[in-house]
Amino acid sequence: MKILHVLSTIDPKAGGVSQAMRTMVKGLAAREVTSEVACLDAGAPEGYPKDDFQVFFLGPGKGPWLYNANLLRWLEMNMQHYEAVVVHGLWQYHTYAVYQAGKAGEGSGPAIFVMPHGMLDPWFQRAKGRKVKAIRNWIFWKLVERKLVNTSRGLLFTCETEKELAKETFYPYNPKSESVIGLGIEAPPKLSAESVCNFRKRYQLENKKYLLFLGRINVKKGVDLLVKAYISLKSEGHDLPALLIAGPDSDTPYGEEIIRLAAKDEHILFPGMLTGEDKWGAFYGCEAFVLPSHQENFGIAVVESLACGKPVIISDQVNIWKEIEAGKSGIVSPDTYEGVRAALLQWLEIGEEGRNSLGLHATETFTSNFAIDSTAKKLKSTLDMNIRK
Repeated sequence: MKILHVLSTIDPKAGGVSQAMRTMVKGLAAREVTSEVACLDAGAPEGYPKDDFQVFFLGPGKGPWLYNANLLRWLEMNMQHYEAVVVHGLWQYHTYAVYQAGKAGEGSGPAIFVMPHGMLDPWFQRAKGRKVKAIRNWIFWKLVERKLVNTSRGLLFTCETEKELAKETFYPYNPKSESVIGLGIEAPPKLSAESVCNFRKRYQLENKKYLLFLGRINVKKGVDLLVKAYISLKSEGHDLPALLIAGPDSDTPYGEEIIRLAAKDEHILFPGMLTGEDKWGAFYGCEAFVLPSHQENFGIAVVESLACGKPVIISDQVNIWKEIEAGKSGIVSPDTYEGVRAALLQWLEIGEEGRNSLGLHATETFTSNFAIDSTAKKLKSTLDMNIRK
């Protein structure tokens, strides 16, 4: 089988969609599925290793919609070479281009699937400060997105919670099929004690215990709640580990505000975006991973932490929170200041024995729910079943 993945960008700095796509490609390759990618990038992401699959860089799009006529022309000429097309994400030109190209080749073209990656979550329509974007999304839904969603072969979801939330957001919502395929990750590299020590030394973390946030410094991630709760507890005399906030976007207005807020405590550190061995060193060296997000479709970094045997402290807006809670591998709280504060207090109160127990369950939760082989199997089966329709 040969399939095409279409998405706006493959740059990891843009968020988890590109990483999710790469994970899917690797999992499918092990099942003799060839994947190729079409995107609206000018070239390979700077500073990242070259991907080992074919990528067609069709040039950057214009404006917020990322319009690029090259994509539609390319799809019309090439889509017939694939058995299936998986569209990743919504709300940008690439979804419209796939719909138009599929419509032109109706009856003879590939089966088209849509993977929303949480972009049908009602949070985006209800969140404070997103009124204009919410109106824009309704207009796009009526004019473009509903046509692709309701006429494609089916929607692919990363978890049951995402599938259920998608039904609450827009109408008419009548997909032909809905499949929960999961989103596994590869087992992390086994880092030596020396590698972890080197990471600690590089970021002045020798002999320091620390909690880890790893992701974009963005309002959606609830970083302000984390910093405020952390500073409040420290001011009351609670002995919390250092807090490592690792990720891009510290130079945005929100990121700069977070840095100003964090300046009140010298134990809040900002190493920037971590990749490769540094990223895994951060995971293996931390006490726990923290993500108080207001909306998180899956949370790849959450799963990466579990894979490293590290417990997680997350909000109940991370869509895999039920799996975390059932697996006794973390602490779940509301995505509020009070909720984050209570979760950090709980982390302290359960003591070393309780924290060690969460860590032991973390690996089990990863293996049983998020290992790449089982999710690749589900995806391959879903594609096979729907392509034959």
